Amino acid sequence: MTVSSQDYCNSLTSYSRFKTREVIVGTIGIGGNNPIRIQSMTTTDTMDTKKTVDQSIRMIKAGSELVRITAPSKREAENLINIKKEIRNRGYNAPLVADIHFTPNAAIIAAEIVEKVRINPGNYVDKKRFNIIEYNDDSYARELDKIKNRFIPLVNVCKENNTAMRIGTNHGSLSDRILSRYGDTPLGMVESALEFVRICEESHYHDLIISMKASNTQVMVQAYRLAVAMMKKESMNYPLHLGVTEAGDGEDGRIKSAVGIGALLEDGIGDTIRVSLTEEPELELPVAKLLIDHYKERGRHKKIPPIIEPSFQPYSYSKRESLLINNIGKEHVPRVIVDMSKGNELLFKDLQDAGYIYSKKLDKWVISDQAVDYIYIGNKKLNFSLPGTLSVIQNVKYWENDKQSFPLFSLEEYLNYKGKKGTINFINILTSEFSSNDLSKLQNDDSAILLISTNNEHCVADLRRIFFELEKINWKVPVIIKKEYNKMTKNEFQLYSSIDFGSLLLDGFGDGVWLSSDFTNNINTKQSFGILQATRTRISKTEYISCPSCGRTLFDLQKVTSEIRSRTNHLKGVKIGIMGCIVNGPGEMADADYGYVGTGVGQISLYKGYEVVKRNIPADIAVDALIDLIKVNGDWVESS
Repeated sequence: MTVSSQDYCNSLTSYSRFKTREVIVGTIGIGGNNPIRIQSMTTTDTMDTKKTVDQSIRMIKAGSELVRITAPSKREAENLINIKKEIRNRGYNAPLVADIHFTPNAAIIAAEIVEKVRINPGNYVDKKRFNIIEYNDDSYARELDKIKNRFIPLVNVCKENNTAMRIGTNHGSLSDRILSRYGDTPLGMVESALEFVRICEESHYHDLIISMKASNTQVMVQAYRLAVAMMKKESMNYPLHLGVTEAGDGEDGRIKSAVGIGALLEDGIGDTIRVSLTEEPELELPVAKLLIDHYKERGRHKKIPPIIEPSFQPYSYSKRESLLINNIGKEHVPRVIVDMSKGNELLFKDLQDAGYIYSKKLDKWVISDQAVDYIYIGNKKLNFSLPGTLSVIQNVKYWENDKQSFPLFSLEEYLNYKGKKGTINFINILTSEFSSNDLSKLQNDDSAILLISTNNEHCVADLRRIFFELEKINWKVPVIIKKEYNKMTKNEFQLYSSIDFGSLLLDGFGDGVWLSSDFTNNINTKQSFGILQATRTRISKTEYISCPSCGRTLFDLQKVTSEIRSRTNHLKGVKIGIMGCIVNGPGEMADADYGYVGTGVGQISLYKGYEVVKRNIPADIAVDALIDLIKVNGDWVESS
């Protein structure tokens, strides 16, 4: 499929935001020429007015420009008037958003009170029982008529009250009807939303914001891009709300959010964002602010040669085809390189930061699941034997030419080198050198691996351009993405490296990563593997799909997530969903191997994929029951 960059963004090489229509939500505008807005959601019981108001104000003070509050039933929707009144009496004007799932009547009540309502097309009228139903065009049209009849009353109330609406598709809650026709796909997510948008447009109601959230960053990015392309085909330009749903907590949640949200912001997509962490909502907002601050001056970047018709798949994942050299390239997972060139000599203990520990008692190396593949030691010499899975990269002038050591050249050094070269030759190349005619001299060299880096502030676009150029000349050389991060905070490093490397990996680009910073190599190693995990290009640890909590949550989500993580974090490659309620539980369980879902006060149901296998287990024994379920299915290993 040949894709023009104009299908889903203004340009792949010149940064600018995709221009959407402005939607007024209370006192603020979203889309149009407005800045990217940030928001969060309360985690309190909506019937507890004081707690909800207090938390809302803490969120506003932390930077939340909108405050979302769950309204699962008519009672909670009716109480929004008391919450809004108290927030306004205390001097805060941030717009309130009612979050609705299964109850159209609650949405209608809320739409008369708050400035915006969020509905989920998969839950609002449609049902999800995981039944495959065969529809012909007529029967499908009849189902749409039923939806229209249930949905139009809300549209009319929103029109009468100048209430905005977010039509928020969630990958985990696509209806049986959508799944039967489109499958569990980005296209299904987009069509789920656009069906509701078309009903709104028929009623001449346009105060809409669209979202395509998923816990899988690949699916999430593909769905938003496809949404832009399909909206443009139908002459729509509604603002987009970005978020990776159920991102989790801690470093993993931040990396995953930055990868998904950042990949879209890089292409100029997005008008408002929410970082969904399994933490207090106030802690989401500094992360969101750092993400959008990254783009405030982006439009001033150095000019990058344009790419008009890139040959890649923006709506589905496909790894770039490359040659296999040693363990780099082809279908191998991306390799990790860590810079250990600083200091005077390399020591045993230095390798601990790269995922290796030497046991004197056993006289052998203990290798973790997050052990790097190559270490760069610059001008240093090796004075001890390495574990067999680890190789060394040295500057060519100091290269020791043994089976575990490979040379690093500049482009000029490589072209002028007269000595014996390595079986693998790493070549440092800046994107500004790539237009050099000298590169054509390397094209038939089956020992070359390129280390591509850039000085351009719009680095993702500049690096991605190189992969397009390689494709044009049909050069399948393996490529390592390389970037240094200096003079920034740890939080900035964590988020911005996730954006840069994650965006490229999600597009299938990169046979390896070389990430370095002012921080320790332990941090660099963890960050590299965290990005690979978040992009699902190399799984090295347990993955937790954990919702951020809200007023629907039926247990202490942060506490339970921490307990489950502490007991299962050694299960490499296992995905565990931890859901506070049933709203997105069953759907997101399909993307997880095991699910832990609140189904009542003090009651938990356990899932294996889509299927509920144990219902209404007392919460005090539910974690043990989850462990037993993992063991019964053969995915348990004892922690070493």
